[in-house]
Amino acid sequence: MRNAVRKLHEKPLESQSRIVSTRLVSALLKVHSRYRSPKLGKMVAHNIEGLAPPQKAKFCHVCGTHEWTITHHGLRALLPETIEVIAGPGCPVCVLPAADIDQAISLALNGITVATYGDVIRVPATQTSLQEAKASGGDVRVAYSLSDVVKMARKEQKRDFVFLAIGFETTAPSTAVEILNKPPKNLSFLVSHRLIPPAMELLLKIDGLQIDGFIAPGHVSTIIGTRAYEAFPDLHQMPTVVAGFEPLDVLVAVSLLLKQLREERAALENEYTRCVTWQGNTKAQQLMNQVFKVVDGWWRGLGTIPSSALVLREEFEAFDARTKYDLKIRDSSDSVPGCLCHLVIVGKISPPECPLFRKACTPQSPKGACMVSNEGTCRIWAVHNEGN
Repeated sequence: MRNAVRKLHEKPLESQSRIVSTRLVSALLKVHSRYRSPKLGKMVAHNIEGLAPPQKAKFCHVCGTHEWTITHHGLRALLPETIEVIAGPGCPVCVLPAADIDQAISLALNGITVATYGDVIRVPATQTSLQEAKASGGDVRVAYSLSDVVKMARKEQKRDFVFLAIGFETTAPSTAVEILNKPPKNLSFLVSHRLIPPAMELLLKIDGLQIDGFIAPGHVSTIIGTRAYEAFPDLHQMPTVVAGFEPLDVLVAVSLLLKQLREERAALENEYTRCVTWQGNTKAQQLMNQVFKVVDGWWRGLGTIPSSALVLREEFEAFDARTKYDLKIRDSSDSVPGCLCHLVIVGKISPPECPLFRKACTPQSPKGACMVSNEGTCRIWAVHNEGN
């Protein structure tokens, strides 16, 4: 466990006497389902105050929805000065490599219909974006679901369609299902799925980045289960709590992490028991394993992370757009001059510390990927005006 939060047992006993049982709070949540109850919120905030260490403790979440909840509900204002919650690479749009978008743009400008989720078309690539490619005549379409793209391809069989499939373990199963269901021959996939636990591993290796505990993402955990995080307490002595997305979920998670630090132990706990199990969704895992294989993957702002990306297995090569259209990885660049998204993504800085934040880079005209998506840290801070 990190030296910065050792010897927490030395905190004065009068502070310890104010600590409320986190088990009691969790039990109340289950009974009342009051995840936004001000009364329970005060109860947990009181608990956190009693557990707060004298030294700085930093907890990292890896979920854009967690950041939205924390910022929208002003949860950081409820935390003592010694406790900081930083945002990690939990936004799939933010870590989407420019090279993958460049390939999609090339297809769109050469007569192929490219479909993807709405936020993706605004993400800056090396020189342009899918939105600008559409304005230049490319057939780029926004899809609300992959099933919508399948319907498009079946309806317009004379056109070739490519779906830019992005997201973490939450969206990869839906891509696997459609591929196993034998989609139309005029539909192929540009796969850019990424896996969360390897990114969390990488964060622990970044020089100068203090992390004293993880708040693991609820959505991803419904698929991979809590067992996917075993290595963090077992090998890295890193307290880890899987949490839901309501304000009280996050506050209880912080309280559980602080309790572990005070007791000088590292454990894996599941606050989100109403949705997440130890084994996760085994059917979804089987589908992913059947269709994809795990390879090293490039993440915008993070570089190559070992065993962090999914690609189609050889037996599904007919649906692989990279093979079908002989797409090559050419020179690409994720960076924008002056943009510090790469530091925001790992929690080294907060959005206002970027010189472009809410100046050259705004939700209406994003320069960096973190300002595009509703799950992007910069966009969340800009919209909610936190820290300004």
